[in-house]
Amino acid sequence: MYGQVLHHQGREEDLVNLNVGGIQHKVERCILLRFPNTRVGQLIQCCSDAAILELCDDYSPAEQEYYFDRSPQVFHCVLNFYRTGHFHALEELCVFCFSQEIEYWGIGELDLEACCLEWFLERKDEREQNACGRSSNAGSTGEISVVGSDLWRFEGTWCSDVRKLMWQTLEDPNHSKCSKGVAAVSVLVILISIVAMCVHSMPEFRYATDSEHSVLDSLELICITFFSVEFALRVIAAPRPLKFLGNPLNMIDVASILPFYVTLAFESLDEDDGEENQSLVNMGKVVQVLRLMRAFRVLKLARHSEGVRAFGETLKSCQCEVGLLILFITVGMSFFSTFIYYTEKEDASSKLSSIPICWWWAIISMTTVGYGDVYPQTAAGRIVATLCILCGLLVVSLPITIIMNKFSKYFDKNTPKRRLSAA
Repeated sequence: MYGQVLHHQGREEDLVNLNVGGIQHKVERCILLRFPNTRVGQLIQCCSDAAILELCDDYSPAEQEYYFDRSPQVFHCVLNFYRTGHFHALEELCVFCFSQEIEYWGIGELDLEACCLEWFLERKDEREQNACGRSSNAGSTGEISVVGSDLWRFEGTWCSDVRKLMWQTLEDPNHSKCSKGVAAVSVLVILISIVAMCVHSMPEFRYATDSEHSVLDSLELICITFFSVEFALRVIAAPRPLKFLGNPLNMIDVASILPFYVTLAFESLDEDDGEENQSLVNMGKVVQVLRLMRAFRVLKLARHSEGVRAFGETLKSCQCEVGLLILFITVGMSFFSTFIYYTEKEDASSKLSSIPICWWWAIISMTTVGYGDVYPQTAAGRIVATLCILCGLLVVSLPITIIMNKFSKYFDKNTPKRRLSAA
């Protein structure tokens, strides 16, 4: 035991009898009064039995003995604190258990000696982060494995066995060979859809196929049909459809499928009404905006990619760090854009002619992109640009380190589980 001290036993009437977890201790009253604000210090100052019983579990007036149903191990550290004034922690005990015990005795964590305080706080923070990570992973919206707690919800529902099998096949690639095949086909269709979307944007394909349906259009129709059927089956099989639809990954599925049907509806209205309906003059622009939403198909890969899912979970757990990063960049952008404007405004050849233009210059300088479309012309402006770049390096690098560490921890923690479950 840390800090055991041999002490002289005083007179019997000066000793306080403490029974903690079945172990008796006789401690001099003056020693306990060294810290009068602690539980035992307040206890020996009580004048009535009712006040005493508020601070201990039981009390024997005949034997003048106080009973506590607490950990005797931790009380050895507490007793050593009374005797020596130095408080040390036990490494073999759980940090949360130790923290709760010393809180009961009225001693704070900051009363620990420096040799114990540093590792105690580090271990406690680590355990808290692991606990938060486990709870986050258990309720993670990105997990593709079937949550065992949801399987019981199928009992007593219509076609429970069929729906449970569909749910496991569509949601958990490691459930069976069939589910692995479905996941592989889904990934293949997503990749084909992305390639078709990219090829369709090329001028030689875009202009050649405006007047008639091409192979690419047919391929996109097949992919959308597959996505629609897959999504409909997952909604039917889901034990809780409303919660299923509120899942961010499923909302991405809706955002990648819905624009296709909305675009078809707008195009059919445009063809039917022709020039008669003036409200459809800008229908082409609306259709183009909806077609941009096809980019959400790329995010469908998050359902089958541990890396993309880890990235999403990292951003979710690093909201404070991401917020600080945005705040730092915004403050720096506002400061340096104003500074560079007033140093460059007298130069007629400078393109930094207004503060909004300087905002663009500041953001690409702080993030070290530097397109070169606008740049300072004067010596003073170049000095400001140098300071802006240096500050940008510091501002970006500090939060990124924290975000990257959390990404590595999440990825390393979840990847072995996938390998074990696959094996």
